[in-house]
Amino acid sequence: MYQNAYQAAVLVMTKIVPLLPASERFGLVDQLSRSSKAIAPLIAEGFAKKHLPRSFQKYLDDAMGECNEVIVHLSYCADIYGKNVDKQVCKELISQYDFINKQLYKLCLAWRNFKLRPL
Repeated sequence: MYQNAYQAAVLVMTKIVPLLPASERFGLVDQLSRSSKAIAPLIAEGFAKKHLPRSFQKYLDDAMGECNEVIVHLSYCADIYGKNVDKQVCKELISQYDFINKQLYKLCLAWRNFKLRPL
């Protein structure tokens, strides 16, 4: 999941963001860059706090929110700037982020039932 999020962010930053118009520099470019690059670090930071179940859960929830945000921004890219960006790449990235989101959700459900043993 972490690797998928990391690789998807790299694709967004190399295949989509550079092709957006300069007029979107402080809009869609910033939002898409920020949200796509936030997911892997949220997973990593949450995992470091896995001994605190509520804290870990919050990081996973935040990562899911960022996935949803990326999906919306990629949809904007395809629908508004389809002449600039490859719509098929956007579609594939949306599928990747949807898959990552599903993985995060399943981990959240599993984590709720997981009991840490005292050290």
